[in-house]
Amino acid sequence: MKVCSLFFMMAMVAAFSLNAQKIEQAVNVATTGFSADRLKRIDDRMNEWVKKGWLNGAVGLIVRNGKVVYYKPAGYNDISTKAPLQKDAIFRIASQTKAIASVAVMMLYEEGKFLLDDPISAYIPSFANETVLDKFNEKDSTYTTVAAKRQATIRDLLTHTSGLGYAQIGSKEANAIYAKNNITAGLDVHDDKLSDAINRLGALPLMHQPGEKWTYGLNVDVLGDLVEIWSGMTLDEFFRTRIFEPLGMADTYFNVPANKANRLVNMYSEDSLGVLQKLTGAALGGNVNYPLRKKSYFSGGSGLSSTAYDYAVFLQMMLNGGTYNGKRLLSRNTVRMMTTNQIGDLGLGNDKFGLGFAVVSEKGSAAYPSQVGTYSWGGAFKTSYWVDPKEKMVIVFYRQLLNTSHGDLSDKFRVLAYQALND
Repeated sequence: MKVCSLFFMMAMVAAFSLNAQKIEQAVNVATTGFSADRLKRIDDRMNEWVKKGWLNGAVGLIVRNGKVVYYKPAGYNDISTKAPLQKDAIFRIASQTKAIASVAVMMLYEEGKFLLDDPISAYIPSFANETVLDKFNEKDSTYTTVAAKRQATIRDLLTHTSGLGYAQIGSKEANAIYAKNNITAGLDVHDDKLSDAINRLGALPLMHQPGEKWTYGLNVDVLGDLVEIWSGMTLDEFFRTRIFEPLGMADTYFNVPANKANRLVNMYSEDSLGVLQKLTGAALGGNVNYPLRKKSYFSGGSGLSSTAYDYAVFLQMMLNGGTYNGKRLLSRNTVRMMTTNQIGDLGLGNDKFGLGFAVVSEKGSAAYPSQVGTYSWGGAFKTSYWVDPKEKMVIVFYRQLLNTSHGDLSDKFRVLAYQALND
């Protein structure tokens, strides 16, 4: 009995230690299973990419077993002045907002506010009589529709299978139809309310029948509106009080405060000759400095800015099974659901999609070093992340580029992270 009790206590302590895992600096990289010599390859490659003009700068961060094994910047925040990029710089993370909004949704799911297969219309009535785009006339943006075979659900929103398209960056049909109805990607909106925009969206045709395809769209903007409906709080307030403050994410915002404005990273983009140019003024369907332009329209699909470290804390919470530093946001089984294939046989390249995350399949793991079950996503301005539960590893790679012909650098960084494993 004493032996059994001892083993039980040891198991409980080990489980608590994992679930309470807080990110800390590794004292000795070798103890984390990484090779210090092989990690130097990351320095070499990032500096090479800067020298070649493929990027102005980047921040890389690797965490394993809750220990930081690599956290460095490379290059410049301003190429012309040679001002170095700082590792605690604040980046526009765009679609990395989606994972945080998905966690908010699932926190409310755990509170019994809804079920995943509830129709959207149960909470937003404008989605009640959904139609699907049939024929589209490019000349005047007129169209015909057919009736939806079934109503789109909350699960469809979380998996991007609802049939909603994207505004501004979607298909030509979605771009035109949404523009006519003042539906945007939500980055720099000052003359509209989220609830009003989502109500208008609900009356517009879906791009395909619910559940029949995977289409990247405004699904998480709708989820952001639902979080406000279910919680009675603005999305900004919910994120801050229910997620950021409990996790200690002190540098993640919809509205970056004035006292941190100097930490917002400059945005660059390649010109027609492939030379990087700093962007100022109008861009991105708004102003490039939208994080500093105070707003009350909070896009769950794209609105946040953050640091590499703050986002790694959020990802460590997921890796820990929903808890971080003694604060539980989600149960471990909800995390399991979110990082499990939820789209069946539908295609997403080599991989699958859960509830808010892409999930590496057997085929995807054959293409890159990431283990099966690794989950990830990124942002339009070239920010990326991966969480590998089998390796107990978080990888974050942040750039700030609108257009680049070197889009494969994030995957090269991922390869560099894995090749440095030495255990």
